[in-house]
Amino acid sequence: MVAMAPHNEENRVICIMGPTGVGKSSIGFNLAQRIPSEIISVDSAMVYRGMDIGTAKPSTTERELVPHHLIDIRDPSESYSAGEFLQDAVTAIQAIVARKKIPILIGGTMFYFKMLQQGITPLPTADYAIRKKIMEEAKIIGWEALHERLKKIDPEAAARIHPNDPQRLQRALEIYELTGFSMTSLHQKNAPSPLKLRFLNFALTYEDRNKI
Repeated sequence: MVAMAPHNEENRVICIMGPTGVGKSSIGFNLAQRIPSEIISVDSAMVYRGMDIGTAKPSTTERELVPHHLIDIRDPSESYSAGEFLQDAVTAIQAIVARKKIPILIGGTMFYFKMLQQGITPLPTADYAIRKKIMEEAKIIGWEALHERLKKIDPEAAARIHPNDPQRLQRALEIYELTGFSMTSLHQKNAPSPLKLRFLNFALTYEDRNKI
């Protein structure tokens, strides 16, 4: 787990979160121009180059006026995991704090915010041989049958994961084959450690938009 310095005033992080189109980016950018700060994107789509439609990416001018992080760092053909986001976000936060500025996190990927504030359970890294085996099995017996298998291995995970969600289903089965333990039991055994940061959370809704 990534560690930060002890909780203090210098570890303040402003979080502006909410659904698409609610005005998060404009509010965050206006705030960043008023205080010594830099912006970190908390958006699973903005990390990809070329995915500009519907993502409200900041303009070139905005990026020149205020430093932005975790935007256009991957090609669409590349994967970007939640764990990679956590590491990249913490690295960016540490660098911004070292520059005596306040990190402003803006985005709508709530799972990313949750990871930063509550921690993430350490799980085994991907094993591509096992993933290939599961994929080949799915082609033969189907994902519905693999979901039935997950119900026996990990009923709680099976209740959360839809049979038509092959990525998450594959991951749950992969973890069991790698460790002999269900994903749920690993989460229970390895309680995540939250980062030592002072999060100031601001959640916007569409009703708030008339008050901006």
